[in-house]
Amino acid sequence: MAKAFASTGDMADKKISFTEVGRDLYAFTAEGDPNTGVVIGDDSVMIIDAQATPRLANMVVEKVRSVTDKPISHVVLTHYHAVRVLGASAYGAGQVVMSEKARSMVAERGQEDWDSEFGRFPRLFQGHESIPGLTWPTTTFNKRMSIYLGKRRVDLMHLGRAHTAGDIVAYVGDENVMFTGDIVEYHSACYCGDGHFHDWTNTIEAIRSFDVDAIAPGRGDALVGKKLVNAALDNTSDFVRSTYLPAARVALRGGSLKEAWDAVRAACDPKFGDYAIYEHCLPFNVSRAYDEALDIDTPRIWTAERDIDMWNQLQG
Repeated sequence: MAKAFASTGDMADKKISFTEVGRDLYAFTAEGDPNTGVVIGDDSVMIIDAQATPRLANMVVEKVRSVTDKPISHVVLTHYHAVRVLGASAYGAGQVVMSEKARSMVAERGQEDWDSEFGRFPRLFQGHESIPGLTWPTTTFNKRMSIYLGKRRVDLMHLGRAHTAGDIVAYVGDENVMFTGDIVEYHSACYCGDGHFHDWTNTIEAIRSFDVDAIAPGRGDALVGKKLVNAALDNTSDFVRSTYLPAARVALRGGSLKEAWDAVRAACDPKFGDYAIYEHCLPFNVSRAYDEALDIDTPRIWTAERDIDMWNQLQG
């Protein structure tokens, strides 16, 4: 039986968890679906990553209202991907914050990414008719900015390219907790289709240098305690290297994309085959690794048409 493309066959509901990772800091997680962070300040609340639709975002709001009635003032988006940003309107926040690079990627490829992700993962776009359009930030920055929720300070930082060129993290220093977006995953595959393999592990080491007590990753369970944090950083780096190196070897000797796919499967299936969204991510990861090995620095734009063409090549 032929495998379904990406996550088109994944329609099962996921168990939601709402985990406190520090004082008044929470991670909304759902068995490998995109995570959302919550920072409760003195006078208002910050949301970190918005979910794919307002319907899904309202599930986050329900959890927030179970612990505080403070208004949601800020939505911070760690990067531009549709499954992270298109639910932003549901929070009613006055400020929507991205890196300047992430905003430029919304302008360059935001609609194509929306169309592509909609086709890949229909379950995450239930209620898509309520999306008002592309999500645009009200505020952007380049390297670093701080937001104060009363006395509580949240530092937003671009530590380097990784999952995308515009990734940021959110660091809450009073509890030594970081929200990493998809730079770090836990028992979930990394999506590398818009990634930068050569930079990714260095960005992970920049995160490690903070020696945080807890991380809310992009997907997977919240990580509380330095041992779990460092294990997740090591595992994410291993995933990135194990994907890139076999594909690069094939590309650099003139082999085909299908040969690269077979080589990556041989290296990664035994270690990561049971991870959430592994099969979903693999074709996009191989394609991007193959391109980067051939010095294509800027990831090519994924479209619904390119998705299917790539999938057909790999099935041949």
